[in-house]
Amino acid sequence: MPRPVTITYQIAPTPAAVAQAAAQLFTSVVIKAVEARSLARIAISGGTTPKAMFALLADPAQPFVRQVPWDKIDLYWVDERCVPPDHADSNYRMTKEALLSKVPLQAERIHRMEGELEPEVAAARYESTIRNSFKLEGAETPTFDLILLGMGDDGHTASLFPHTEALNDMTHIVVANHVPQKDTWRITLTWPVINQGREVVFLIEGAAKAQILHDVLLGPYQPDTYPSQIIRPVSGRLTLLLDSAAATKLPAPADSTSTGTLELR
Repeated sequence: MPRPVTITYQIAPTPAAVAQAAAQLFTSVVIKAVEARSLARIAISGGTTPKAMFALLADPAQPFVRQVPWDKIDLYWVDERCVPPDHADSNYRMTKEALLSKVPLQAERIHRMEGELEPEVAAARYESTIRNSFKLEGAETPTFDLILLGMGDDGHTASLFPHTEALNDMTHIVVANHVPQKDTWRITLTWPVINQGREVVFLIEGAAKAQILHDVLLGPYQPDTYPSQIIRPVSGRLTLLLDSAAATKLPAPADSTSTGTLELR
C-alpha cells in the first residue's frame, strides 16, 4: 500500500515566478539545514526549470548568492545521462554553466555522477561516494535535506521511467537504469532514497504537464505506469511548485490563494 502523504502545491503565474519560488525555497532549506546540522546536503535534477532557478541563485542582482552559505553545501545529483561531463545533454554541464561557475561552492563539495563511465560502474561509484560522504554504515540510507525533482510527460521522475527495472530496486542507493523507450541508460537515485529526503520538491511547468500531473495525483495508483506516484516521502510531506498552466487540471486552491493541498491515502 502507498504511504499517506500531504501534498502542498504552490501555483505561480509564470515559469519565471516558479524559478523565483524555487530559489527562495532552496535558500531557506539550506539555511535551516546549516543551522540544525552545520551542513546542507542537496540533490538536484536537470531540466529547464532548475536551470532558471540556478541562474537566479547565481545572479549578483538577486539576494540569494549572498544569503546562501555556499561553504556549507554538499551538492549531489538525482540522476544523470550516460554522457561525458562536457556533453550538451549532461545535467552536470548545465549546472556548472548556470550555477557552479558563478558561486563559491568548493570543488570537493560537488559530487557529480560520472556519466562517461559504464553505467553499472558509474552507479556503483556514486553509491560509494554517497556512503563515504554521509558516513553511512551497513544498510543505512542517506537523508538529503532537499531533493529537487521534475516530472516528465510520461510521469517519470529522476530517471525512474515507466516499466523499468529501477522501479523494483529497494536495496541500492544508486542504480543504472536501462530505458528502452529512449534506447539509453541513465544513472539515478532509487525511490526509497528520494522518499527519505527531509524536503522533496517537484518543479513542474507548462500546459503539456497538466494532464499527467492530474493523472499522477488524482488517478489510480499505478506506479509502474506513473513512477512519480511512488514518491511519497517518509516525512509525510511533498511540495510541488507549479506554474498556472501546469495546474489547470488540479482542484483550485481554496479562498483564492495560490496554495492548495491534497491528502493522498
